[in-house]
Amino acid sequence: MTTLNPKIPKSDDYTELRFHEQHKSLLLMVDGNLTINSHTNEAGASARVYNKGYWGLSALSGTSTKNGNMALDKARDNARVMSRFGAQKSNVSLPTDVYRGEHSFKGKAPLTQNECADLLQSLNAFCKHKYPDLVSVTFRLLSDHHVKRLATSVGSQSTNSIQRAVFSYSFATRDTSGRPVKLADYISAKGSVADLNMSIMDMEERFDDLYHHVQAKREAVPARGGLHKVVLAADLAGMLAHEAMGHPCEADAVLSGAVTKDLVGKRVASGLVSMVDFAHNYNGEELLIPVYADDEGTPSTDVLMIKDGILQQFMTSRETAARTGQRSSGNARAFAYNDEPLVRMRNTAILPGNDKLEDMIAGVEDGYYLMRTNNGQADTTTEFVFGITLGYEIKNGKLGRAIRDTTLSGNAIKMLKNVDAVSDEMFWSSAGYCGKKQPMVVSMGGPALRSVAHLGGQ
Repeated sequence: MTTLNPKIPKSDDYTELRFHEQHKSLLLMVDGNLTINSHTNEAGASARVYNKGYWGLSALSGTSTKNGNMALDKARDNARVMSRFGAQKSNVSLPTDVYRGEHSFKGKAPLTQNECADLLQSLNAFCKHKYPDLVSVTFRLLSDHHVKRLATSVGSQSTNSIQRAVFSYSFATRDTSGRPVKLADYISAKGSVADLNMSIMDMEERFDDLYHHVQAKREAVPARGGLHKVVLAADLAGMLAHEAMGHPCEADAVLSGAVTKDLVGKRVASGLVSMVDFAHNYNGEELLIPVYADDEGTPSTDVLMIKDGILQQFMTSRETAARTGQRSSGNARAFAYNDEPLVRMRNTAILPGNDKLEDMIAGVEDGYYLMRTNNGQADTTTEFVFGITLGYEIKNGKLGRAIRDTTLSGNAIKMLKNVDAVSDEMFWSSAGYCGKKQPMVVSMGGPALRSVAHLGGQ
């Protein structure tokens, strides 16, 4: 790993130089067969220059001082060539917030690829022995590590390290008609694979839980299509926060016409709902994706998007902060060295309330308890659709039969306005990647929510 720190000569134009390294490991095991075993390293220098409302970007593979200087020269040339067309109408004076500091996570000593493969083999042997009726067992082990060293012409000098690991596991069987039934779950942690609690002793209860649910799905019934009272488990609430309300609260989406543009100070949710994009800490503990300074060298601060149901703030970069008249929140992030920083979420969550999950379920006469999703998407109108892979009927306040895979859809603002209970639990996860022109590592969190939403039928 490089020890070089970027340095920027004085300039009349706002300038950034970033040295960015990414290390990624992926193992995929299907029924004891290791089908993917990869480890990749990527590093480069990236520079950006802002001139008369235009950005000049340049990136080169490798993190030498020479490459950094070449990227700076090319980025200046690119910005000045564009500025010959005249100043942009959107030209603004960028905020000059400065951050200086270094942050990294010190976890356990990393495991080798062979040690990771041996760990998966032991877990596979355990599952095959304990659950012999399963048709297939699949494991996916991911480790993602980013180190970013940044300097800006306004004086920022930062080093930020983000490490996360994810273990996904899925069980497959057949239902009573012989059709395949599959269900997955995961655990995630800050750090490397060594920081995941993946011993057989740690995983047995989780495996038993997944096995119980996949057996229940063997006799699953279709959900009834239409509007229903639903209780969303905490991890689904996190997805709702991220997809359906988080993206429309990113300032670049707001400037492009998101529905949230004219809703600041107005009610967008029940008074029970508050929502925050946290920079690096929650309740005194560092979060899964700690961002102390973003990829523009701006100090990262929490963004209170919704307070007691009222829309408050947007997530911003330097430029979008200037254009919206808000404070720069440190949300500009780039996934790879040759990506430009965009307004991206960090650790987005709906805050917990005071209700107990069992009471929330007991208060539903006829509805559904929705527990797992395999995907989700939303647009800037807050219309959303999620795939539901695990859910149960609620009849007279008690859980009933499992339901087949279905969809949950609706308008997030309408759904959040109908929230009448928020649990006192808090669930955080960082499993996949957020997509927005480029992938991004993020985390999401939330309590369980009770509301009304539309379920797909057969």
